Amino acid sequence: MTKSMVLGLGNLVHADDGAGVHAIQALSRDPRVPPGVVLLDGGTQGLSLLHHISGILRLLVIDAIDAGAPAGTVLVFEGKALRGLPGRASVHSLGFADMMIALELLGETPPKLWSSACSPHLLSGARNSPNLSRKLCPG
Repeated sequence: MTKSMVLGLGNLVHADDGAGVHAIQALSRDPRVPPGVVLLDGGTQGLSLLHHISGILRLLVIDAIDAGAPAGTVLVFEGKALRGLPGRASVHSLGFADMMIALELLGETPPKLWSSACSPHLLSGARNSPNLSRKLCPG
């Protein structure tokens, strides 16, 4: 059983909304990621990710979420705080919310659950805003 997973969500053709997918791409090249941690590009798959997440003990979800914070702000939510996020926060939020409810109904909610989210600036075009690019690739 896989114990730890980092799940990147997003749509690459919607600029900053692809933050999670870009983060997974960057992490896949980072030697500091511990062995055994699964990096999964979840794109906008929503409920179809259910079988990948079932049985995971620690899940970190990386996404772009418009929660009213200034563009480029990194927000961290843990456990039940994810339930309080604004509805329709991103183009795939409904699928993610449905997936979390399904995991709960199945008794498969990861015991440790976090979301690291970045407030988007651009949501059209295939390139990230400079704010997001700096967050993903500092230095």
